[in-house]
Amino acid sequence: MTELRSILDEAARQGLISPEAGGRLLPFLTERGVAVVEPQPTAAEGPAWSDTETPRFVRGFHDVLITIGVVVALGGLWGLSALYAVLPAIIVLSEILVRRQRLALPAVSLTIALFCWTWLLMSRFFPPWTPTATSFGAEATQFVAGFPIILGAYYARYRVPLSLALSIMSVLAFVLTLLLRVVQWASGNPAFFLDHPIVLAQVALVCALGLFAMALYFDLGDRLRRTTRSDIAFWLHLGAAPALLYSTVSLLSFGGDVRIFDVANMSSRTPVVVATVAMLMLIGLIIDRRAFVTSGLLSLGVAIFGVFREGSATVDTYISTTLIIVGAIVLIIGTGWMPLRRLVLRALPPAIANRLPPG
Repeated sequence: MTELRSILDEAARQGLISPEAGGRLLPFLTERGVAVVEPQPTAAEGPAWSDTETPRFVRGFHDVLITIGVVVALGGLWGLSALYAVLPAIIVLSEILVRRQRLALPAVSLTIALFCWTWLLMSRFFPPWTPTATSFGAEATQFVAGFPIILGAYYARYRVPLSLALSIMSVLAFVLTLLLRVVQWASGNPAFFLDHPIVLAQVALVCALGLFAMALYFDLGDRLRRTTRSDIAFWLHLGAAPALLYSTVSLLSFGGDVRIFDVANMSSRTPVVVATVAMLMLIGLIIDRRAFVTSGLLSLGVAIFGVFREGSATVDTYISTTLIIVGAIVLIIGTGWMPLRRLVLRALPPAIANRLPPG
């Protein structure tokens, strides 16, 4: 039934049927025994799913050309007009390029433009931080609150997977700021998180796990990745991996200066970073998400860079060595992804492996 609902949602997104018709068709078809049968590959055809991770936001060079025009036009408009004049341009372009022509890559660029516009708008009214801030105030919560409203409305109108993913991320960010304020209020100490950074890391890790759980929810609902649920999961995984990495590293770095999302000090925690990235790579293999693995490679490169920087190597030596090591890891994982994943799937219980994308 989940697969049938996904297919009807995809048909509504492409304008083949209305969302209301899709909602009425689902019980009608289910009552009459209509089901989605997964195709079985034959020996001559080979596997029908050689690669299940194919984001559908680039469909041809036509999309690339239009996207370049969108970026240049909005960039020029941003520089010549007031902030409020950019929003109508985004809406008009979305109506033409997304709702009518259904161009994928321009939809992504327009969603990012709307996100940036929302950031500037909310920063104007609710500055989320100041250089001397020692506590999480109401401004941070109010700043985040505008993102799910604006991006959620954009998704309701244009059904862009990235806009829903950003809406979910912003909702979790809103929950995070609320949790921080509640803990801070209960402690009676405005500088509570400066005195107890481990608690901050724990709260951040809970929200990062929530984001990862949402990504898995969309993934498991479309294990063959044929609908937009897979695209939504792609963007959620892209945000969940670094969130998990930095919150886990901060939580495991006891006895030091623990800071959330502090790339500059990652070199002092290199063993923790390497172990965490290795764990994320294993998770990425299990769920068949290269995007999940890729998000952690930059931090791994920073950690390896720190090892050579603290040694006696020259600047050219440790930069080149870092590039070689990270590049070798990328090549090994990239070329051996499917064989490695088959080994991992064979080690899992069948009840779990059968719910994951096929290897």
